[in-house]
Amino acid sequence: MSGSTVRLSMAQALLRFLDNQYISADGETTKFVKGVMGIFGHGNVTGIGEALENAAGELVYIQGKSEQGMVHAAAAFAKQKDRRQIYACTSSIGPGALNMVTAAATATANRIPVLLLPGDNFASRQPDPVLQQLEVASDYTVSATDPFKPVSKYWDRIVRPEQLMTAAEQAIRVLTDPAETGAVTLALPQDVQTEAYDYPASFFEPRIHYIDRRPPAADSIRRAAQLMRTKKKPLLIAGGGVLYASAMAQLTAFAEAFGIPVAETQAGKSALPWDHPLNAGGVGVTGTLAANLLAKDADLIIGVGTRYSDFTTASKSAFGHPDVRFININVSGFDSSKLNGVAITADAREGLAALQAALAEAGYRSGYDLDAIRALKREWDEEVDRLFAAEHEAGTAQTRALGVIQETIDANAVVVCAAGSLPGDLHRVWRPSAPRTYHMEYGFSCMGYEIAGAFGVALAEPDREVYAVVGDGSYLMLHSELVTSLQEGRKVTVLLFDNNGFQCIHNLQRSQGSGGFGNEFRYRSTETGRLTGTYIPIDYAAHARSLGLKSYKAENAEQLREALLAAKRETVSTLIEIPVVPGTNTPGYESWWNVGVTEVSVSGEVVKAGKAMNDRIRSITLR
Repeated sequence: MSGSTVRLSMAQALLRFLDNQYISADGETTKFVKGVMGIFGHGNVTGIGEALENAAGELVYIQGKSEQGMVHAAAAFAKQKDRRQIYACTSSIGPGALNMVTAAATATANRIPVLLLPGDNFASRQPDPVLQQLEVASDYTVSATDPFKPVSKYWDRIVRPEQLMTAAEQAIRVLTDPAETGAVTLALPQDVQTEAYDYPASFFEPRIHYIDRRPPAADSIRRAAQLMRTKKKPLLIAGGGVLYASAMAQLTAFAEAFGIPVAETQAGKSALPWDHPLNAGGVGVTGTLAANLLAKDADLIIGVGTRYSDFTTASKSAFGHPDVRFININVSGFDSSKLNGVAITADAREGLAALQAALAEAGYRSGYDLDAIRALKREWDEEVDRLFAAEHEAGTAQTRALGVIQETIDANAVVVCAAGSLPGDLHRVWRPSAPRTYHMEYGFSCMGYEIAGAFGVALAEPDREVYAVVGDGSYLMLHSELVTSLQEGRKVTVLLFDNNGFQCIHNLQRSQGSGGFGNEFRYRSTETGRLTGTYIPIDYAAHARSLGLKSYKAENAEQLREALLAAKRETVSTLIEIPVVPGTNTPGYESWWNVGVTEVSVSGEVVKAGKAMNDRIRSITLR
C-alpha cells in the first residue's frame, strides 16, 4: 500500500471489491456476495484462481463440476435468498465460458441475480490465437463471451485494469436492482486479470446498497381503484414478486378484506397456504380446475409480481370474460404495463397496501358468493385426493408417487423442479403450507436445473431437507453437481421419476396428431431403422451409488414410502429411483396452449390437429 492506493492485480481487486458489498432491506444488512463458484482453466486459473487462493477475505470458493450446473446452483441460491445474497461464477475462455450461457439466460428470464466472470482472449492479442479462442475473421473484437450479451442485464469486457472500477460498480447496481436484475457478465481477458494497478483504497471500502421499497404513484392507485369499483369478480394472480417482496401477509390481507380468490403462478406458488379458503391453486396451462374456472369468468385480473407468461395466461385464452381488464402491480415497469393493464409500478407489498386502503375507503367488496368459491376449492381438493390415490395396473402412476411424497416428507422441506411433466403436476396438485417450500424454475423451464438448483437451495437452507424432483431426461442432461453436494457436505435428495424418456414432449407430440417420434429412450430397431426398439434399461440407483450417494429403488407406493423415510435418516445426498408409467401425469383442466402445428403433412391426423389449432387461435382475443 502506498498512500491512498493499493497495488493489486485486476482479479485481486475484483475479489476484494466483491468481498465488501452489502445489501440492506427492511433494516437488515446482509453480506451480498457469499462466494465464488468456479471451474479453472487457462483463462482464469492464474488470474481469478490465484486471487481466490490467496485472498484474505471471507469469500467461499466452491468447485463446480459443470459450468452450466454451477450457475444454476448460484441462481437457485439467490432465488431462495429472495435475491439478497449471491454467488459469482468464474470459468475459463471458450467452451468453459459458453457452457454458462444457457444458465445465464435462465437467471435473466427469472429475474435472478448471478454474476458471471468468464475468462476471455488476451487483450494484448499476444499470443494470437490463444487456445480455445473463437476467431471471427470479419470482427476481431468478437469472442466467446459475446453470446452473453443478449442473455445478460449488464455486460462489459475489462480490457484495462482501471476499467474494473466503473464496471464493478455498474454490475452491483444491476445485481441489486429488484426491477432490472438478472445475469451480469464481466468478461475478463486472461492477461488483464493478472495485470497490476494502483487502485484507490476507497474502492475497497464497505458499501451498503439499500433496497428501498418502491411506493406506488398516487394517481396509479386512484386509477386502479376507480376501475376496480366497477368490477364484481376480480381474481388475484400471485407471482414470484409476492415472495421476493415478502408480501405474503399483505396478499392474504387484501384477499380476505374484499373476498377475492387467489390463483398462483409457478413462481408465486406457496405465497398463500394451499388450504387457505381463498387459494384456488395454480392458474393457466398447468392450472387447477378451480382457478381456471374462476379465471374464465373474472371481469378483472389483478396480477401481483407476475410477468404473465403464456402458461399463466393459457396463451391469452384463460380470461374469457368479454369485458375483462387488468391491474398489474409490479416493481418492473416492463411487466406492469402488460396486457394493456392499469400499471401500478411499485413494490408488491406497498402496491397492495395502498390499493387496499383506497378500496376500503370506498367500501369496496367483491360480488363473489364465498360458498361458491369454497365449493370449487372442495371439488378440486377431492380431485387431487383422487389423483394422489390413483393406481395403475402397469406400475406406479406419476400422481400416485407424488401423493406418497406429499404425505411423507416434512412440511418445511423444499421441493425443486424445472422441466418436463412434473412442473405441471406439481403446480396442480402440490400442497405447500409454508412460503419458499416450492422452488420452481419455470421462467425458462430449463432441463438440468433441478439437481444443481437443489444444491443451491441446500446452500441457502442448510437446516431444511431439499428434494430435487426430476425426470430421467433432465437427470441424464445434468447431474454433476451431486458430486459437489457431497464435496460440500450439503445433502440433497433426488426423486428421480423414470418414465423412459422425454414423455412430456411425447405427450404433446401425440396430442397434435403424431404417432410419437424420437422422444422415448429406446434402442434403434433393425426392422424400422428408427428408435422403436425396446426401452434402454438404465440403473439410476447404481449410477448414483457409483458417485458416492446413497440410493434406493421404489417399485411401488409402499417401497417409495419406506425409501423416503430411509432417505430422511441419511446424512449425505441420496437418490430414489421411481419407475412410473408413462402418460400417468395430470391432464389439462379447462386450459389450452398455443403451439405451432404444421398445416401441411402426409399425416391426416396432423393436418386435422393443425386446423383445430388455427381455429382456436383465431378465436382468441388479442391483448
